[in-house]
Amino acid sequence: MNVKKLLRGPIPYIVLAVIVLWVGSALISMSGGYRQISTQQGLEFLTQDKVAEATIVDGEQRVDLTLTAADKELGKRVQFYYVAPRGDEVVQAVTDAHPADGFTDQVPKPNWFTSMLGFLIPLLLLGGFFWLMLSGMQGGGNKVMQFGKSKAKLVSKESPQVTFADVAGADEAIEELQEIKDFLKEPAKFQAVGARIPKGVLLYGPPGTGKTLLARAVAGEAGVPFYSISGSDFVEMFVGVGASRVRDLFQQAKENSPAIIFVDEIDAVGRHRGAGMGGGHDEREQTLNQLLVEMDGFDVKTNVILIAATNRPDILDPALLRPGRFDRQIGVDAPDMLGRKKILEVHAKGKPMAQGVDLEVLARKTPGFTGADLANVLNEAALLTARSNAQLIDNRALDEAVDRVMAGPQRRTRVMRDQEKLITAYHEGGHALVATAMRNTDPVTKITILPRGRALGYTMVMPLEDRYSVTRNELLDQLAYAMGGRVAEEIVFHDPTTGASNDIEKATGTARKMVTEFGMSSEVGPLKLGQASGEMFLGRDMGHQRDYSERLAERVDTEVRELLENAHDEAYEVLSNNRGILDSLAAALLEHETLDQNALAEIFKDVEKLPPRPQWLSSDKRPVSDLPPIALPTPKAPIDEGAVDGGITSGGSATDKPKRLPGINPRPATA
Repeated sequence: MNVKKLLRGPIPYIVLAVIVLWVGSALISMSGGYRQISTQQGLEFLTQDKVAEATIVDGEQRVDLTLTAADKELGKRVQFYYVAPRGDEVVQAVTDAHPADGFTDQVPKPNWFTSMLGFLIPLLLLGGFFWLMLSGMQGGGNKVMQFGKSKAKLVSKESPQVTFADVAGADEAIEELQEIKDFLKEPAKFQAVGARIPKGVLLYGPPGTGKTLLARAVAGEAGVPFYSISGSDFVEMFVGVGASRVRDLFQQAKENSPAIIFVDEIDAVGRHRGAGMGGGHDEREQTLNQLLVEMDGFDVKTNVILIAATNRPDILDPALLRPGRFDRQIGVDAPDMLGRKKILEVHAKGKPMAQGVDLEVLARKTPGFTGADLANVLNEAALLTARSNAQLIDNRALDEAVDRVMAGPQRRTRVMRDQEKLITAYHEGGHALVATAMRNTDPVTKITILPRGRALGYTMVMPLEDRYSVTRNELLDQLAYAMGGRVAEEIVFHDPTTGASNDIEKATGTARKMVTEFGMSSEVGPLKLGQASGEMFLGRDMGHQRDYSERLAERVDTEVRELLENAHDEAYEVLSNNRGILDSLAAALLEHETLDQNALAEIFKDVEKLPPRPQWLSSDKRPVSDLPPIALPTPKAPIDEGAVDGGITSGGSATDKPKRLPGINPRPATA
């Protein structure tokens, strides 16, 4: 716990009160100026007739004596204690002494201050313990017993303002939110034509696309009170806290209307009701019910807009998404090439860029990157530039930054054996060569055999333009390209490694989607098989059952295997027909370790491409065996298998025809 917050709480006051009470009790309970002596010394004073007054205190077994003459060391007032067996002796001694002022018997009475102290100290300690426990549950600070208060933060005008000029790559979302800002500033213009303000705006999309940044821009542009809160801040361990916080949040916004409320990660409280284990009356559902009431209750004159962001709109409750609550649902997807360029320009402001840096080229190299990814790329490039003691961010730093974001940092300390380097060179060369020989793949822009992240090497295939759908032939080319590394190992070494496990996994997933989701199988047909299992609700997913028969499942497995085997055959055909180019590519990789697009263009200039595939007819009802076979090119003559660049040898012959056997069939080596 923070020391400053602890000092501002009631703990210091409690400790101070305990100390004061303890000191006061000690002062009151003091003996009133009596000096304590031993029992034997007190009896001597009594027997020597030096006592003027004596008082026996019952219960405490104490005798207070007032001497006739003050002692030099002890003074005039002394007291002593005695044990119970000597009680009679002490009483007899006091009686025989005949004090001049007499003696008395005193029964002690309880002191009211001491009694109160014994009650207050445990109470204060118990109160301090509960304060510590409750403040820990509430995140510290002076929030004792304020469970139902909203944790929303009011964005002040003094805080750094984000405007729409700081947001790029989301023009449609900005246009929709611009209308919200205009309505809050000039409501009369919209009310004149009978328009009503949208009560809620839902921003959804993948992580890192700028949903929270858009909400901050609305706060900076609107000039109205802006309350920001996370969905997880509503729900605590106490029942009813979430609903109370929702009420308090909207009450604050209504008192300062017009206002905007931003709820980040609303799926924490807005999940589909009745989907969990807790039945229909758990804390999260109470919070959601209160949120539904506040968004569309009986009060229709409130000028409060709720903006929410989520990565999972599919799991939100339907009542939350209906018109009247979230009237407007804005998708914020990954930007296209033009959007990526604008985002790079925004993040490049204030960074010293070299003269030859072209952000449009960098935007082409980063398809699928979100705004957060692009910001990370430029930040990594700046860090690399500073690490090398350079002054300007150049293309080298940007290329390295892209590689770091995509595949992780380079593992310079990993030492690979020469044989592993050779296998990696042929593996990556097989990927690149198959991708180049296919007619529907994107160009290969980079190959490296330097370990990076968890990969021993990688091949970068970048599209020339953004695509929003993929054809069947493009997917088939992706399958062949994924199998290229494994096939190259089989052709050259006749002993495949585990390096292709991730390629096989991805190819299998793509092939299964082609059959079960995309309807790209003549045998199975245009069916959607299976249910989506992405919603992690125990009550909903535990009852999941396959919605197709065992016979159809067997046909699906057969079709998936057929697609992968055809991809394997196509990759084998490409590498066999271009074996010389594969050897040259592997030799160049061993020499340079990394090849860029220009070097690859020189090596791939004589690549023989596969002919186009036959037209696929999904409406053809003939058996698969009656369909025309895929025409494969006639193999060339065997390639000379001598040494390549003084050390790279190859095995296998272009005349080795692939044979389909159960399981993965390595190609037989020639004698």
